Amino acid sequence: MAMSVGGSGEEKPITDINTTPLVDVMLVLLIIFLIAVPVVLQTVELELPKVAFEPTTTKPENVSLSIMADDAGNCEVYWNMTKVNSTDLLNRAVAKLEADIKRVGGIENMTPEDLPEVHIRGDINTPYRCIGGTIYTMQRAGFPKVGFISEPEPGQGTVRL
Repeated sequence: MAMSVGGSGEEKPITDINTTPLVDVMLVLLIIFLIAVPVVLQTVELELPKVAFEPTTTKPENVSLSIMADDAGNCEVYWNMTKVNSTDLLNRAVAKLEADIKRVGGIENMTPEDLPEVHIRGDINTPYRCIGGTIYTMQRAGFPKVGFISEPEPGQGTVRL
């Protein structure tokens, strides 16, 4: 092992730390991170809606459902003010959609504006399985438009961003 002792009249060894290997390692790590970060941050480009709160226009043909869970965790679904089970919900939904199609003179006369919507009001403590099951039932009945009704924060007006 060799040691530099200096060239001028002093016979003291050089005690400074050689920082070249440290700088080399840091540069290699920097290059690795510069290459790896863009790979990790790849996302699907989406344009999300910029609406904070939009008032709902309710048409008489729309279906209003309220969903909550009782103390035992069982799902309770209300069609307007009438409590229904999943079979009754499907039967009522199919009958409602068939009546609306018959009212406009057949499926060929139906426009997107004529289609009734399903408006769901879900209690904040309702498990997802209750709301998801209701959405599935209404889509199975043939309703293409299912939306949620929410309550804005107190003092928050309608704001379009």
